[in-house]
Amino acid sequence: MAMIQTINLTKRYGELMALANLNLEIEQGDCFGFIGPNGAGKTTTIKILATLLKPTWGEARIDGLSVGPVNARAVRSIIGYVPDYFGSYQDMVVKEYLEFFAASYDINGEQRERIIKDVLDLTDLSYKIDAEVNSLSRGMQQRLSVARVLLHDPKVLLLDEPASGLDPRARIEMRELLKELHRMGKTILISSHILLELADLCNKVGIIEQGQLRFVGTIDEIIERAKTGAVLHIDVAERRADAMMMLKGLPGVHDAELHNEHIKVDLDAELCGAPVIAQKLIENGFALTRLEEEKVNLETAFMRLTKGLVQ
Repeated sequence: MAMIQTINLTKRYGELMALANLNLEIEQGDCFGFIGPNGAGKTTTIKILATLLKPTWGEARIDGLSVGPVNARAVRSIIGYVPDYFGSYQDMVVKEYLEFFAASYDINGEQRERIIKDVLDLTDLSYKIDAEVNSLSRGMQQRLSVARVLLHDPKVLLLDEPASGLDPRARIEMRELLKELHRMGKTILISSHILLELADLCNKVGIIEQGQLRFVGTIDEIIERAKTGAVLHIDVAERRADAMMMLKGLPGVHDAELHNEHIKVDLDAELCGAPVIAQKLIENGFALTRLEEEKVNLETAFMRLTKGLVQ
């Protein structure tokens, strides 16, 4: 049984279709990366799953429970939701902040003390237990948000851009924390614009655009799907413009253009490959100084599989 499931999940705001018949399944123990441009429907999906937003129609389920008013309390007991912003908590120190949320889950007495210590150790914030929340760096506040949602030991973590606005060190610390939570068996749904970090963290990825799920699969499956051809980066010693025009006329070459002082060639790999390109350049008197095939990673796959459209 899927830990997270949506069935024709749809959200309208008047004439705007924010989410259109989303059908998604995330298995227990998956770390699922949700990627798409701003306005694609990522946050809308996560807020519906977190019981903070009602769909126009369709259904969402978490651990077999239908997400809605009837089951809202039960669903909230098995999820942890981290938004992309941290609220303001004036004059509250870290310990008070965690005690407040622990009390919300009826965690009291010695159990509360033990759990707060455990989540602070896990998020490497024990030394900040008496620090004011508003004095923490952005990265520490995001880790404190994760500590907060771990208090009741949820099965599912819903993370909306948890690395947004973090410096490189804080991003690495957040990524390592999420890897540890994945190893602990948590089911994680994470949206992010930092695609290379998702590739290092997630075992599955979904691409959403204009409220519609375009592709779902492992990183390797997404990359393979994007390999509709090949892109070569070529340089010649001289007459670069002439070489570009010659390449444009070859069978199997979709396009050739000057790009950052070299030639970028988009070709059909089944009809024309790098050896043919190199041979034709040499036969036509061009001194080839560089020929490199562009590697397809999650970023390039995303660019090839989406159109850059938003609502």
